Amino acid sequence: MKRNIIDWKLIIGFILAFLLIYLTFESNQVFWYLYTATMLFLISFAIINEKLDDEVSTRHYISIGILSGVALFLLFAAGDWIISFLPKTFSSQITKLYSRFSLEWIWHYFVLFFIVIPGEEIFWRGFILKRLMRKMRSGKAILASAFINAIAFSLSGYFILMIAAFVSGLVWGILYAWKRSMPLLIVSHIVFDLLLLIIFPLS
Repeated sequence: MKRNIIDWKLIIGFILAFLLIYLTFESNQVFWYLYTATMLFLISFAIINEKLDDEVSTRHYISIGILSGVALFLLFAAGDWIISFLPKTFSSQITKLYSRFSLEWIWHYFVLFFIVIPGEEIFWRGFILKRLMRKMRSGKAILASAFINAIAFSLSGYFILMIAAFVSGLVWGILYAWKRSMPLLIVSHIVFDLLLLIIFPLS
């Protein structure tokens, strides 16, 4: 039976993440600076309060990470194709997202792959999901963490980004519950972002 004791570290983590993400998306010209600082803070908070899991071999997490990253990109590509048949409001949001958060400078690539991607996995799966799994069944914890992740990104003002956060949160949450490997999630996320943002952008 899961314990019902209030997890204050989890609650504090929620509040800090929402506050910092809100402040980040309120900015325009300094988004990358603030989001980098936000992720560095959340990485530190997560590592101080949780042990990072790495329960599979290097070959295993690289192979599953690559396959899952490609599969998630194909899912998003299919979603983009479906969106093309919907009102232009949705497709225009995708275009605006690529424009607003585009990788314009070399250091943007550096912080994306070495800070932002690891940070999102360490905090949302390695801290938030891991602690939720102590309170409820894995399936409910995965749904709850994906929903919380989506609500946090709703602060961006982009409905499409909220949906993307929910779907990717479900996929990476399932992978985490299955393999308990943070390197696997980071590899999967890197492959996904490489395809989505650099190699085959959807806009």
